Amino acid sequence: MEDKKETFSYTYSAKQQEEIRRIRDKYIVKEESKMDQLRKLDASVTKPGTIASLITGIIGTLLLGVGMCCTMVWAENLFILGIVVGVIGIACIAAAYPLYVRITKKQREKLAPEILRLTDELTK
Repeated sequence: MEDKKETFSYTYSAKQQEEIRRIRDKYIVKEESKMDQLRKLDASVTKPGTIASLITGIIGTLLLGVGMCCTMVWAENLFILGIVVGVIGIACIAAAYPLYVRITKKQREKLAPEILRLTDELTK
């Protein structure tokens, strides 16, 4: 008599299924909902101002540092130049926030009608 063992094997890997789902989600074309559009518009209001103010602030900080080096390290030759460069750096740093506010205000004025239209559609 022969012993026949019939078995059923099934392997399930949650990790593998999750990876398959992530890969699949990359290639599925998703329609953007109105709420997603509203979030993107709201985020796009502050981005240009943030970028401009960061660049201005970083340049101002670097100029201030160069000015400090000129006055402290190379004091005998470049003291006056260091003071001038440092003051320009301080002015750039001080201008960063007003620049952010101004650009953000203009962006809000520009995108306000679209944002209001979307909020009206979503609240109905």
